Amino acid sequence: MQPLSVSIITFNEEKNIARCLDSIKDIANEIVVIDSNSTDNTESICKQYGVKFFKQSFLGYIEQKNFALEHCKHDYVLCLDADECLSETLIKSIKKAKQDNFSADAYTMNRCTNFCGKWIKHGSWYPDRKLRLFNKQKGKWGGTNPHDKIEMESNGKNFFLNGDILHYSYYTVEEVLTQQNKFTSIQAKAMFEHGKRSSTFKLFVNPLVAFISGYIFKLGFLDGADGFFIASTVSYNTMVKYYKLLRLQQLVLR
Repeated sequence: MQPLSVSIITFNEEKNIARCLDSIKDIANEIVVIDSNSTDNTESICKQYGVKFFKQSFLGYIEQKNFALEHCKHDYVLCLDADECLSETLIKSIKKAKQDNFSADAYTMNRCTNFCGKWIKHGSWYPDRKLRLFNKQKGKWGGTNPHDKIEMESNGKNFFLNGDILHYSYYTVEEVLTQQNKFTSIQAKAMFEHGKRSSTFKLFVNPLVAFISGYIFKLGFLDGADGFFIASTVSYNTMVKYYKLLRLQQLVLR
């Protein structure tokens, strides 16, 4: 049976990390946690599970997760965030993949997000398919911060696993708004550095398209008021991101 490493990055995750570790303890041959100098009980909770715990000041989402990969001794790695855990169906799917000695190079799975106590089943947030289990010899983390993603170096075999990553994202509406301000700043800076540019046209059209896509075409309205709020925040996030990018452009021209 092919061994499996699980990598997790953390910062002050005492309310989430035990749930995450409980869900992987029966499938992981090693658990690697890279912690950005937490000041809460994250480290003590992790050590109760016998994880390999390393401290590393935050390098950026992509960089931190690639740093975690470097500390995983097995070729196949499952990458999770501390506020995620595995559904029972997904645990069974991963166990079966292990028994088959990981016949694919990469495995995708759906992610279901819990918003203020409710599981969101439609819109831009679901099925939110993710590639999270892969052969680290053939891929690594890439993308644009904070929206990191695993990028495979060749067109190897990819297999879909049944079950969900359960994402406990936001406990309050206030957390959504705080996170949006943080992430849009990171996104705008990364977009600017990658040569992307904003305009008044994009400020108007892109948020509108984001709302219509999530709320109507992806059936976000089926999640009721929560679906409307989520579609609206995705639209708002898009507008703020492009506005901050526009401001960066203007600063350079001065």
